[in-house]
Amino acid sequence: MTTGTYPDYLSRLGLTDPGAPSAAGLFALQRAHLERVPYENVDIHLGRPPGIDPGLSARRFAEGRGGYCFHLNGAFAALLEDLGYDVTRHLSGVEADDGSRVVNGHHLTLTVRVDGAAYWVDAGLGDGPYEPLPLREGSYEQGGFRYALRRLDPLEGEGPGWSYFNPDSTMHRVNFRDAPAATADFEETHTWLSTSPDSSFVRTFAVFRRDADGVDILRGRVLSRRSGGGKVTAERELAGRREFFEVLEGVFGRRLDDLTEADRESLWARVDEAHRAWLASRAGKEAGKEAAAAS
Repeated sequence: MTTGTYPDYLSRLGLTDPGAPSAAGLFALQRAHLERVPYENVDIHLGRPPGIDPGLSARRFAEGRGGYCFHLNGAFAALLEDLGYDVTRHLSGVEADDGSRVVNGHHLTLTVRVDGAAYWVDAGLGDGPYEPLPLREGSYEQGGFRYALRRLDPLEGEGPGWSYFNPDSTMHRVNFRDAPAATADFEETHTWLSTSPDSSFVRTFAVFRRDADGVDILRGRVLSRRSGGGKVTAERELAGRREFFEVLEGVFGRRLDDLTEADRESLWARVDEAHRAWLASRAGKEAGKEAAAAS
């Protein structure tokens, strides 16, 4: 049985014996990771962001927690290496503008070489591909979701790299350089992303879980389900605190036994306050449009 250094982590993935490195094994590991370890920022919103040491993240996953890209891809890289895969970490940038060539280091992505081929691997996007993509230029489809990989020309002072495109996501593009990176390269950025009031991770509560057919998304109090082509197949506002925590655990698989009653009250109050502010802002914008149309 292949368990290596992370038997509890593998147990969380439901793959206690993933076998020797292979493309099929890599695909199975990514699918399991996306299905069972949610993209989430619960602890950031409680004011206690966990560090990004891969060993710490692996232990947290084994205990039923999730994380964001530095946690998810950082631990996944360590697990893959422990299983014998050839893994490279890369400084990356996630962009809403699909014309941007910037690599700002706000994301960690991976490439993996196995069975004589290279793959782009990312378990830390929330709504990214269900399976690895071949690291070569082309367009790809998985269950109705469309993706593309293109070579990224070098900018001044930076080497060449790759761009990943997802037209059905709010974040259309991921850019990364060929050069390898280490966990230490992300520490300073992680501190800013997880603590700054200007960071989207601090401003917006978000949880994602990807499966073969689509993506479950919780933003604030709005739960939605998105399928291929970006189609929203279901969407509703969660009724209250009880349903909010039931959804976190039941839909997204985020265990809550680490949260005290005070934690729950604090998290719910923060999410509910932000949701009400969002509703007021939306109502204000609609009123402005109606006034402009009437004038």
